[in-house]
Amino acid sequence: MSNEYYIGLMSGTSLDGIDAGLYRFTDNKIELIHFYYRAYPANIKQKILKLCDINQPISLLEYGKLDTQLGAFYADACLTLLTQAKVDAHKVKAIGSHGQTILHAPNSTQPFTLQIGNPNIISQITGITTIADFRRRDIAAGGQGAPLVPAFHHAMFHSCKNNRVIINIGGIANITTLPKDSHHKMQGFDTGPGNTLMDYWILTHKNKTYDNHGAWAASGEIKMELLNAFKNDPYFSLPPPKSTGTEYFSSSWLSAKLRHLPHYAPEDVQRTLCQLTATTIAEAIHHAAPKTEQALLCGGGTHNSTLLKALQQLLNNISIHSTDTLGAPPDQVEAMAFAWLAKQTLTGITGNAPEATGAKEAVILGGIYQA
Repeated sequence: MSNEYYIGLMSGTSLDGIDAGLYRFTDNKIELIHFYYRAYPANIKQKILKLCDINQPISLLEYGKLDTQLGAFYADACLTLLTQAKVDAHKVKAIGSHGQTILHAPNSTQPFTLQIGNPNIISQITGITTIADFRRRDIAAGGQGAPLVPAFHHAMFHSCKNNRVIINIGGIANITTLPKDSHHKMQGFDTGPGNTLMDYWILTHKNKTYDNHGAWAASGEIKMELLNAFKNDPYFSLPPPKSTGTEYFSSSWLSAKLRHLPHYAPEDVQRTLCQLTATTIAEAIHHAAPKTEQALLCGGGTHNSTLLKALQQLLNNISIHSTDTLGAPPDQVEAMAFAWLAKQTLTGITGNAPEATGAKEAVILGGIYQA
């Protein structure tokens, strides 16, 4: 019986901080040992936002320094995690680090995706073999490089009894369809904005980094003209496989939409943005997996009560629960996924799902940075 420890590191499109999870893999079971979250300091977050802004020029010096700074930040998070868990570093087989996405451009004439957080530094400081740069191998195989979690979703949450869909709501929202019939292929794709536009709007108008439980959105009204203008974006009608990022659904995207419309109260814009996230998720499920019986929610968006209420209304024929009901706390699913992906890579097993990314074949993902 195998009994191995892995660490998963995840910093998503919400740009809030780093999730670090320590997991024990026993045959086909994944057990949470300890979880640690560290928020980005304001100065680091500002640097990331600057690099992510495709309309703002940056220098290679800024890029290189932040790559190094994040590597050290992630390494220290791992060491804190292990100290809190009272587990020695030499017991950990590997760290799977997603890195911080700076730009995701899989549909460019020269497709690429870029994540930073130097894995050489993580490996050197922690003394633990680190696996990173997972997405670019999938792009090299003709895929979108995202989403990468559907293969893990299938391993963790597939049921032979129910047609399931996993809804992950981070900065960007994505779904994974898990049909109970093995003859039907799973799908996984980004549905569009999750929290990113709501976070930007409340920061602009309330100087808050997020809408706690969706309370501000709840104080506003859905404006149908505005919602239809948002939904008119061509991304929503693209067939999967597809992926997107905060460089597309950005402050510039929102400003351009609002520029040609009447003035709305800020809280009404927030409520409508919340409805946009819910509607595009629900429509994606109705289109891609109309026979869905159960939906499992994960990601930071699970804490937005207004968003969840909207989803329940739009998916009223589907049983909706948190992934916590199946042993995966909703804020930890992606960290768990990258621990799993690290194990796949280290053991020479493919980690992508071509049905989700559009890759020509399943490939072994990531680069291995030996301790």
